Amino acid sequence: MPRYARTISQSQTYHVMLRGNNKEPIFIDDDDKNRIVDTIFDKKSNGAFLIYAYCIMDNHLHIVIKEGEDSLSRAIKRIATSYAYYFNKKYKRVGHVFQDRYKSECVENDAYLLSVIRYVHQNPWKAGIGTIGDYKWSSYNAYFKGSTTMHEVADILSMISTLKRKSLSEFARFTHEKADEIFVDVGEEKELNEDNVRDYIESYLQEKKLSLRELSLPGNKEIREHLVKILADSSSLSKRGIANVLGLNREMVRVICQKNRPFDNGVDIL
Repeated sequence: MPRYARTISQSQTYHVMLRGNNKEPIFIDDDDKNRIVDTIFDKKSNGAFLIYAYCIMDNHLHIVIKEGEDSLSRAIKRIATSYAYYFNKKYKRVGHVFQDRYKSECVENDAYLLSVIRYVHQNPWKAGIGTIGDYKWSSYNAYFKGSTTMHEVADILSMISTLKRKSLSEFARFTHEKADEIFVDVGEEKELNEDNVRDYIESYLQEKKLSLRELSLPGNKEIREHLVKILADSSSLSKRGIANVLGLNREMVRVICQKNRPFDNGVDIL
């Protein structure tokens, strides 16, 4: 299958998933998990990039990252190369540690940023390996206990409220809410193209309990925009192709794809 150029985020912010080669565990013990966290924060020093959230699982990790001095590809390469050297040396192995091509999606506004941070922090709970608050290898507790290496927490909390106690309370409530958003994940095996995109759309709409015809109704605007964004970010389809496969007006798809203005601070984004 051909590889397509990644969509560039206008906000320079991305949700990234890195997976172990052949789906194999690459964070085998506590030392490994601590090592990748230390590597991330070592590489982000001096403004190389910002980290808004992370979660380390046994065979993959999620990062919500904003480019700084480093481009996205350079930041991920530096993190992966450093950890791969450590991992291969420790376990006396050779070869790839991470799957060659990491998965990423653009994050273009504050509401989506908060939702993807929630998704990342909910990973251990959804996997049945721990609660959100007790899991040691995510950034969730950095929001409450403070962190000398993750000053970005203050930027995220300020989106919720200028009052620290209120912002923390709302952040905790929001994070523990059940959420059905679909983000880039370890289970996604293929880039979407004309051969498989209809199956993806059918699965997506079944989960939302909607038909393709109902997608265009005014009450389904949020779901419609989210699906269009997924196809724009993760598929080989043009805007015209997205409009055709979803049965939507081309101008509607164009407007959705161009929406990248952050929510105002005064808007209740939770």
